[in-house]
Amino acid sequence: MPSFDTVLEADLVKVKNSVENTAKEIGTRFDFKGTAAAIELKDKEITLIGDSDFQIDQITDILRNKATKSGVDVRFFDAGKVEKIGGDKVKQITKVRNGIETEQAKKISQLIKGSKVKVQASIQGDAVRVTGKNRDDLQEAMAMIKAELPDMPLSFNNFRD
Repeated sequence: MPSFDTVLEADLVKVKNSVENTAKEIGTRFDFKGTAAAIELKDKEITLIGDSDFQIDQITDILRNKATKSGVDVRFFDAGKVEKIGGDKVKQITKVRNGIETEQAKKISQLIKGSKVKVQASIQGDAVRVTGKNRDDLQEAMAMIKAELPDMPLSFNNFRD
């Protein structure tokens, strides 16, 4: 019985490259000279540090440009609130989304069950496995999932015939 897995996972190597390229650009740009502007990646969390909210926005913009050029979908980045730290500095923690959360998996499962496509969905950890009788039904399910959930950068892998 043909099947595929619906997953939500970023290529962490490309994310790391994007962060390193952003740090390099921060170091060379004239408007960041002598400021506290910095960026670092630790365990799927990107920490942005700057002197003001405006500077954090600039760093975020650079990061998004570098990520897009590296082939990383910016929808993987889940930006937190900007918070004040010692002195007049601010920081923002941006999480890199990885794995489908339970509520999102249930939403995908309900979407598939509510459609007229002859496939079944089962939640398996941080992925949703979709099985069907033929390949055409699975491809129709893929198209429907992508169309109904445009805010999630889903990918389909482990396609078996």
